[in-house]
Amino acid sequence: MAMMMVPHRESSSGSINRHLTDSGKYVRYTAEQVEALERVYAECPKPSSLRRQQLIRECPILSNIEPKQIKVWFQNRRCREKQRKEASRLQTVNRKLTAMNKLLMEENDRLQKQVSQLVCENGYMRQQLHTTSATTTDASCDSVVTTPQHSLRDANNPAGLLSIAEETLAEFLSKATGTAVDWVQMPGMKPGPDSVGIFAISQSCSGVAARACGLVSLEPTKIVEILKDRPSWFRDCRSLEVFTMFPAGNGGTIELVYTQIYAPTTLAPARDLWTLRYTMTLENGSLVVCERSLSGSGAGPSPAAAPQFVRGEMLPSGYLIRPCEGGGSIIHIVDHLNLEAWSVPEVLRPLYESSKVVAQRITIAALRYIRQIAQETSGEVVYGLGRQPAVLRTFSQRLSRGFNDALNGFNDGGWSLMNGDGAEDVIIAVNFSKKLNATSNPVNPLPFVGGILCAKASMLLQNVPPAVLVRFLREHRSEWADFNVDAYSAASLKACPFGYPGARPTRFTGSQIIMPLGHTIEQEEMLEVIRLEGHSLAQDDAFVSRDIHLLQICSGIDENAVGVCSELIFAPIDEMFPDDAPLLPSGFRIIPLDSKSSDVQDSLTSNRTLDLTSSLEVGPASTNGVGDVSPSHGARSVLTIAFQFPFDANMQDNVATMARQYVRSVISSVQRVAMVISPSGLGPSINPKLSQGSPEALTLANWVCQSYSFYLGTELLGSDSLGADSVLKDLWNHQDAILCCSLKSIPVFIFANQAGLDMLETTLVALQDVTLDKIFDESVRKELCPEFTKLMQEGFAYLPTGICMSTMGRHVSYEQAIAWKVVSAEETVHCLAFSFVNWSFV
Repeated sequence: MAMMMVPHRESSSGSINRHLTDSGKYVRYTAEQVEALERVYAECPKPSSLRRQQLIRECPILSNIEPKQIKVWFQNRRCREKQRKEASRLQTVNRKLTAMNKLLMEENDRLQKQVSQLVCENGYMRQQLHTTSATTTDASCDSVVTTPQHSLRDANNPAGLLSIAEETLAEFLSKATGTAVDWVQMPGMKPGPDSVGIFAISQSCSGVAARACGLVSLEPTKIVEILKDRPSWFRDCRSLEVFTMFPAGNGGTIELVYTQIYAPTTLAPARDLWTLRYTMTLENGSLVVCERSLSGSGAGPSPAAAPQFVRGEMLPSGYLIRPCEGGGSIIHIVDHLNLEAWSVPEVLRPLYESSKVVAQRITIAALRYIRQIAQETSGEVVYGLGRQPAVLRTFSQRLSRGFNDALNGFNDGGWSLMNGDGAEDVIIAVNFSKKLNATSNPVNPLPFVGGILCAKASMLLQNVPPAVLVRFLREHRSEWADFNVDAYSAASLKACPFGYPGARPTRFTGSQIIMPLGHTIEQEEMLEVIRLEGHSLAQDDAFVSRDIHLLQICSGIDENAVGVCSELIFAPIDEMFPDDAPLLPSGFRIIPLDSKSSDVQDSLTSNRTLDLTSSLEVGPASTNGVGDVSPSHGARSVLTIAFQFPFDANMQDNVATMARQYVRSVISSVQRVAMVISPSGLGPSINPKLSQGSPEALTLANWVCQSYSFYLGTELLGSDSLGADSVLKDLWNHQDAILCCSLKSIPVFIFANQAGLDMLETTLVALQDVTLDKIFDESVRKELCPEFTKLMQEGFAYLPTGICMSTMGRHVSYEQAIAWKVVSAEETVHCLAFSFVNWSFV
């Protein structure tokens, strides 16, 4: 029976079944009444007054209970539910703290043993200082514990492999729970009840090593299954193939495994590993999976791709999973690698010699992935747009894998290099075997039947925070991207070439909407859909939406994380993209080469990118958010860009030219952004930018309109454009392409309205790189010379119908062009303005 407190009330009933006792303290409900109330509570924990009255009318067994009593019952029921959830949460926290305490006690014991060992070694070395015997000195050197060389074992028979496996197990356990490696705490990751686990990196040992310990609410067998499937959680793992598997005599399993690992940048080769993997159960019930490299060539890549790989070495590594009281498991992860840093350029060697990078990319990623699976299994994770967690996780993996495939361009994957244009800054690779086949739409073939082209490049960044740069690229896409190129890529998802936004002249409104789909438990990676709003320039379908949708993952935006790779990878998708939608990923990867010191605090504020646009537009005159920064000078990172484009077989060269120019334009834009967000600020060689909303743009807009009226005797804008803000807004949205260029020996464009940017196929950031002679070829320039003479004499000139070039190499026709001098308030010629009327791409 259930008991509840109610206020005192009068009652004339003397029946023993009355709901208020004589003392006026308690009301007692029958089991049937409680059952009826529980059914309603399951549907609506907080019913309204009308709902409670309706309940009394519809349920006869509650007819003799007042609505106020039922209201109090629901209040008490909600309170009990809240207490139950809080008790469950506290039990979970207590279990985590107990497990964490156990781990810390084990770590404390390990450190005490290490201290004792160091004290003994110190005493021994003191004794050696008083000994002059060379023999004794040599003996002291020989006394250092060395790792047994497994190459002395015979790896060609099961007995020899079992001997190697047992040796690997002992060495792995000594790293996971012993003192075989001098572990130090991972900078910036302190243990606690809300942390993923306890993380450590090697301080001084052969190769690079990282270790993680944590509590996971999954059973050991499930964890082993997940961790052995390395490509599912290790984004850099291209493939893992088990060549041989046989049982060991002690109930364990021995496997010979060949693994390929992507290169993170175009400047380094990929890695492969030939390893022995040993899985067994210890006497205390713990599961162990340990692994190490085998000597000899073993399995390897295909002959076509062999030059693209360097054989790495895995020193004894693995996983120790112990069952935890009350459910779940305590997991220990050790990754110890020798990545052969000699095989990469010297500037990249810190990347291959950093334990922090190994910790972030492999060790911590493994533990986070398991925690993610555990939370999804328990139903704690909620995702958007009705997608299942496994589906969204697959989307993230496909984006990352597609980007890595294009970036590495393995020959055995169908990729081959194209001849360049003389410059080696952008690499062009094509793949004729890769097709965009969507199983969800097998009836309508996709329009591109030639193949896939990838334009990629890498560059070194100095003193640029990767997290800040990626956040800017994500939040201000219009500063570096080209809407028409996005529209071209989106065509790969359409069955009809006239069905995509880029098929007809389209204007990007500059607006992007970010719709989150999901994120990992610590929000180190976000999956989202980006909608780019566009409108047709054609009159017959001006009201038809030309929006473009992108599926995007963004990671590494925490400025305080150490050794984290920052990525922004995206692919065009259909608005109602199915679970098996084809993806063609492109994007950016920024890898820090110089790890931050643990005692140096990054003073960049979390909302700094909000002011980056204004800093970029105003240039060195703007000091917002820059002057108060005290950076860690000398930090370096490598930026890698890869963009993929589908192409028809007869358009390969044209698409290659477009892709090469586009990537160069993106690089130029990113360089400008990087100079702004660099703590050192903009250099003196960077000129101010004139963009919509800046004070210089407001003044220039007035000069442009006043000069047009003075020289041509008519108004450029409507009469309703009175205020300065209104003039700039109307000029910015004018249907004709309006451009301003400087009066220099080599005229460069300093301002363009939205239509002008669309015509030139560029952005405000990259506009300064466009010179006047780039948009007119030599023959057109000769024809325009007399008109320019008239322009300088009379102040204006009408240019005949003609054709110019966009920055992407596309021809643009215009019915008429008007040029006039722009006079400043001091009555000096400030620049030249051009208006291209009724322009369109040929």
